[in-house]
Amino acid sequence: MTTEPSRASFRIGFVPGVTLSKWSRLWEERRDDLPLDVVEVTGDALAVLRGDDRVDMVLARLPLALGDDFSSIALYDERAVVCMGKEHPLAAAGKDDELSLDDLSGEVRHDLDPALDEAQAIEVVATGSGVAVMPQSLARLHGRSGVTHRFLSDVEPTTIALVWPYGELDDDIDDFIGVVRGRTRNSSRSRRRDDDAQAAPAPKAKGPGKGGAGGKGAASGGRGSGPGQGRTPPGGRGGPQRGTGRSRPRRGR
Repeated sequence: MTTEPSRASFRIGFVPGVTLSKWSRLWEERRDDLPLDVVEVTGDALAVLRGDDRVDMVLARLPLALGDDFSSIALYDERAVVCMGKEHPLAAAGKDDELSLDDLSGEVRHDLDPALDEAQAIEVVATGSGVAVMPQSLARLHGRSGVTHRFLSDVEPTTIALVWPYGELDDDIDDFIGVVRGRTRNSSRSRRRDDDAQAAPAPKAKGPGKGGAGGKGAASGGRGSGPGQGRTPPGGRGGPQRGTGRSRPRRGR
């Protein structure tokens, strides 16, 4: 883990459809020393991790060309739905029923039109023309009156992942990983700063000939032997600790 940088705020990017309200609340409860700056990302999700005005991490949809430059942790999957006007014949299926790609045969797929984004595709669908396939979160985000959606049984789900530059894992990034992965406040990693702030008990005095008042330690003024001096906790600040259950974020491939 790298040395913790000095930040005025912790910047998190997110693609449309991702909801951060729960994670933002937990971060504020645990890290009131570092404000969370949330930035919506509408373009290249990896581009915001580069440059002078970059974010520290981004919540993005896979697949992405992570290569060897980025690390990622998969968080959850989103099921695909097909959006259509409420008067469309496909809307006759019950809300609990699932459709398949075969059911869309012969339909105009506005999500395949490169000139339209998801919001625009749904606007066209609202006119009663064609359908649009997208993750359920986007269908809800851009939903409007006159449009409904049904789950698709044979379309692979998309995955929301937390992504950051490879090799830049520090205490703040690790803390946010802990928030989204459900670590408790009292987990070993969450207590790391408290442990580091506490000085270890002063070493016990030793008898003559064993490093006491006349021993070698006193003569040389050995570090850590004076009153009130603390010792560095095992493993150093933020270092891996045996038995903490630390999971290793996988390197992007």
